[in-house]
Parts: sequence; C-alpha cells; structure tokens
Amino acid sequence: MNNDIRKPLEGVRVLDLTQAYSGPFCTMNLADLGAEVIKIERPGVGDQTRTWGPFKNDYSAYYAYVNRNKKGITLDLGSPEGKELFKKLLKNADVVCENYKVGTMEKLGFSYETMKEINPGIIYASISGFGLQGRMAKRPCYDIIAQGMSGMMSVTGFPDAPPVKIGPSIGDNYSGAYLCIGILASLYKRQLTGEGARIDVAMVDTLFSVMENFVVKYTVAGENPTRAGNIDPGIAPFDSFRARDAEFVMGCGTDRMFEHLCQAMGREDLLEDPRFSTNDLRCINYLPDLKAEIEKWSTTKTVAELEPILVDAGIPFGPIQDIPTVAESELIRERNMLWDVDQPGMDAQIRIPGCPIKIHGQPDAPQKASPTLGEDNEAVYGSLLGLSKAEIDELRKNGTI
Repeated sequence: MNNDIRKPLEGVRVLDLTQAYSGPFCTMNLADLGAEVIKIERPGVGDQTRTWGPFKNDYSAYYAYVNRNKKGITLDLGSPEGKELFKKLLKNADVVCENYKVGTMEKLGFSYETMKEINPGIIYASISGFGLQGRMAKRPCYDIIAQGMSGMMSVTGFPDAPPVKIGPSIGDNYSGAYLCIGILASLYKRQLTGEGARIDVAMVDTLFSVMENFVVKYTVAGENPTRAGNIDPGIAPFDSFRARDAEFVMGCGTDRMFEHLCQAMGREDLLEDPRFSTNDLRCINYLPDLKAEIEKWSTTKTVAELEPILVDAGIPFGPIQDIPTVAESELIRERNMLWDVDQPGMDAQIRIPGCPIKIHGQPDAPQKASPTLGEDNEAVYGSLLGLSKAEIDELRKNGTI
C-alpha cells in the first residue's frame, strides 16, 4: 500500500460488536474504506460465522470474507474487568456497531445514554429484525424471517409454485449497507455539530423499503401483487427467455428499446400491432402473446448468437451464468472483484469477493486478512490502552479476553 494515499475513512475508529452477516457486512464496508475496525468477540467462542462453512483447514471462508480488513480482539463484556476495558475502548472510539438481540447492551450496562456520558460524540449504530421499539422488538431474526415478513417472498417465484426466498441474504446485506450509510451521514453531521447519533436499522423495514413497485401497486392502485416469475410487473418485455441452447435475460424499458428489438428480430410488424403499441399494453398482452412472438425468434439462435445482435441494437441483455462462469469471467477480472488473501488460520491463499466501491486513485486490494480469534489483543490493549504484557497475560488467564 502507498502510505501517501489516505483512504476516505482513515482516522475513524469503529468498535465492532456484530456477528453473523448484517453487522459484519456493514463494518466490512467501513474497513474497506479505511476505518480502523476493531472486531470484539467472545473469548474462546467468537462470531457464530466461525462455525459456518465452507471451511479450509477448519477455518471458515464465510468468516474470512465478511471480516477482512479488521483487527480482532476478544473481550468478555459480562465481567467487571471486561466492562472497564470496554469503557476505555469507548473513550477512544468514533462508532459502536452491534446487532445483538434488542436490550442486550442495556443489560450489559451500555445504553446509548451511558455511552454518551463516556464519549459525548459516540455514534451508536444497531441492526435488529424489527426495530428498537414495539412489541416485536426483542424477537430474534435471520434473513429468511425478514424476507418472509416484509412481503418479499410473497412476490418471489412463479405463480404456480410456493413463495421462494431470494438466494443471497439480501435482508442482511441491504440492512448492513443502510447502516453504513447512516454511520457515514452521522460522521459528517458530527463534523459540523460535534453531536453523536443513535442509529436504528431494522431488517423488515429495509426489505419493505426496497419492494419498489410492489408496495405502490397496493398503496396507490389498490392491487395485491403476486408472484410472476422473472417478469417485471410494470415493464414489458422484461423477463428471461429461451434460446436454442439455454436461457437469457433481456429488458426493454422504453418504447425506443422495443422498437430496436423488433428491428433486430426482423419483426417491424409488431410495432404496428395495437396489442404492443405502448408499454402498458405490452404488459397487458405480454403473456402469452408478446413473449411467444419473441421466443419464436430467440429459440432459433444460441445465446452466443443472440448476444451481439441484441447488444449492438442497444438492448440490455445477459446470459444467465452460474457462479463458476461469472467468477472466472473477463468482467470480474477487469473489475477486480475477486481478491486474493493470505488467510492466517487457513495457512492458504483464498479468493473472496472484492469491494464494489471503486474510488479512483485508492487501493483496490485487501489490506488485512480476517483476524484469527484474539489476534490483535496485544496490539489493541497494549498500544491503544497502554496495558503491559503482564496485565494482558493476566486478563487472558482469568478469561476476560
């Protein structure tokens, strides 16, 4: 790394009490942007993702991915000694991030009001399933619960099949991204006012907020959206389609794009068809009429043959790729979206997804692998808090760290 290059969040210190995915995803993004993230884990146990596969040499690749660029310490927040150490860490921090069950930090003696007494400018950021207040606040939540309760699963899948969870844990990573945005906004406000902040992001809120047209179809049009497979309810054609050898995806978001599609197909007659003259009419008459007309043409060609025709016509198009194909693709290589990391604990180099935020002139590579459990105890407790080696050894011996 070029030491003359200052990353955007350099100088910001984050105490990371999160585990699983939503919180660590937030703090991973902060760390990628240059924040000093100190991940605090339970002695001898650690983050629950340390037990989630896949594994290499008994070390979790899941944990390795989402905890890169962080320092790692252990601390028993339930012990008197652990509480005192956390208070000292808090005095020197900018942000505290956690996704415990609601009320846990208060039980430990660290409400926002208490934290403000120790550090008036602290930004305290939380992710929960259902928010910090209300009768459901203390219910546990994972991504699949949020997907079910937000309405997302009710509109995912095909009409003749049961509701389906979206593959990746988008309730977790969307919530983590929103929390990251809240932290960045609060850091900016603190520069202007000196005030800290209490940030509250709920996973169900998050997924409800990204339901886009589905919610307003109900609130404005009075309709109850249902599952429609890969079709967009408000745009046509916008779907997956059959080619001769496989399926592909394509979308025409404007009348002009539809015109270009018809020209590429050699079917200008469709432009004169009253069923397809506007987007609304194309949506009404999409199944079975318009899709059938498109697939009469697309099934005569392979995906590879279709790609240059549709791309050259300005039509958004893509093959449906499996993970090995996309991971080894030219695009992922060009965008540097797989990072090679020498991972302690694995005794191996692994490849993990890179950071999608590309800031020109900034390093686009991992600065530190994920920490082994308690890896940075000496560095943090010694250099930051000024404890001696003997004091650190005693804390380790009595189980505080």
